[in-house]
Amino acid sequence: MLPPRRVRRLTGPLLIGALVAGVVLLPVLVVVAVVVSIWLPGRWRGLRLLAFGMTYLALQVAGLVAAGVLWVLSGFGRRLDSPASRAAHYTVLRLLLDALMRMAQRLFALRLVTDGESWSPLDDGVPGSTNAMVVLSRHAGPGDSFLLVHTLMNRDHLRQPRIVLKDVLQLDPLIDVYLNRLPNHFVSAGVDGPAAIGALARDLGEEDALLIFPEGANFTPRRRFRAIQRLRERGLVSAVRRAEALRHVLPPRPAGVTAALRAAPHADVVFVAHTGLEHLSTVRDVWRGLPMDKTLHLRWWFLPADEVPRDEAELTDWLYQWWETIDDWITTTRQQESA
Repeated sequence: MLPPRRVRRLTGPLLIGALVAGVVLLPVLVVVAVVVSIWLPGRWRGLRLLAFGMTYLALQVAGLVAAGVLWVLSGFGRRLDSPASRAAHYTVLRLLLDALMRMAQRLFALRLVTDGESWSPLDDGVPGSTNAMVVLSRHAGPGDSFLLVHTLMNRDHLRQPRIVLKDVLQLDPLIDVYLNRLPNHFVSAGVDGPAAIGALARDLGEEDALLIFPEGANFTPRRRFRAIQRLRERGLVSAVRRAEALRHVLPPRPAGVTAALRAAPHADVVFVAHTGLEHLSTVRDVWRGLPMDKTLHLRWWFLPADEVPRDEAELTDWLYQWWETIDDWITTTRQQESA
């Protein structure tokens, strides 16, 4: 069960204490990281992980300090919902994500390759000339999710994302503070998710992008088996057959997508596939398998609003077709990487 918000707010002082302790003990930590690196694969993996961990901790503290300043400037929280306050929060988030991604790319020599044509609102020289967007992405772990949100917010796209994500992610202090101040939806058990997603999509503007992960969870063989079993128990024979053919993704759940597209019929749709960090879901995964000197791939497909089906049955079939396309792209990309 998620701790109440007042309890979660205690992590702020704890993070400051951890950062101070890390700085004081940095010489000792560096020696330990060097020794540990001898037994870890890759070049100086322990030192790289230490540097990234200290950077992440420093960005957490800086972000929380900035959030406190923004709270004061908003009239001690009275005007947090104002357009100016929202814009300021998005700007701070963009700067923090940009710093985090740049550090990750430099420390671990990660290269990002984007396939497909850009849908940037700056492409035609007229900022803001494109439409509102609903972005439907595969769910492949926090690393790829950070990468996607950073791509939506960076200088090339300048979007203000609204994200549908699990409530447990509120255990991260920055996510907890910033995303609860901005229009987002944390999915929890017993809550009518599709209705909340529809409400989140209803007033999407030209600068907004609603980000949904239709699979609902990271892919694992066990989750794939359970998802197929649920479809089989519901008697959805065609969906079972199509889900069994998917090799790298879970079958999509159409309810939230349907609610979003019905609430925002004016929105264009972007499908997103990405691969490279999907095996990093836990701290243990990062310790054992953090990639270095690796290429990360990102691919999107843009569909204008008038090409999106509106009938529920057609929309479900359309969503499965796109998930099959994403699955095929992941297979092809991995084969090219290993060739």
